[in-house]
Amino acid sequence: MHAVTRLLTASQLPGVVEVVPAFTTVAVHYQPRAFPREAGPASEQLTAQLWRLLEQDLAEDARTGRVIEIPACYGGEFGPDLEPVARHCGLAVEEVIALHSQAPFMIYAFFFTPGQPFAGPLDPRLQIGRRATPRTRVEAGTISIANGLTAINQTASPNGWNVIARTPLGLFDPQAQPPARLRLEDRIHFRPVTPEEYRDLQEARA
Repeated sequence: MHAVTRLLTASQLPGVVEVVPAFTTVAVHYQPRAFPREAGPASEQLTAQLWRLLEQDLAEDARTGRVIEIPACYGGEFGPDLEPVARHCGLAVEEVIALHSQAPFMIYAFFFTPGQPFAGPLDPRLQIGRRATPRTRVEAGTISIANGLTAINQTASPNGWNVIARTPLGLFDPQAQPPARLRLEDRIHFRPVTPEEYRDLQEARA
């Protein structure tokens, strides 16, 4: 999907205002008025252009994006599901933390709330589904896992995944340009920090 997104974005097709990738699909937002009426429905005109583009070789290139370090405080008030995750996976808490922080995860898509990254793949030993009962609210910076992926809540919002940590970093600011500090194909590397380090970093942001 990343290769398709790069191709469509670089092509700058008339009338296309945004290309939005997900895990297995790419949404193309377009302005119908940009297409001549006499040539037929705008959707058909755009579809024909897209098919011509997609006939090209879409082999993934070697890009890996930036590596962004994310400080993460695991367990306790910041990660109430850390111990249940460890029990479910048959691991020690320290092993869960090590597996989640040992290698960078590629950002596959942003969705659910503005700027919220979904990244992976997680180590197979961290396979766990969603929580049976979602939480109605978690704090901004919440780090959770489910279904082979990890996510970082950018705002306070509901969350149905397993909350294992929280970061003090602010990764989304609607007043900034661009609002999101992370980009598609960036790789996020979690660095474990203590609660004291978490609060120091949080105070440094204030």
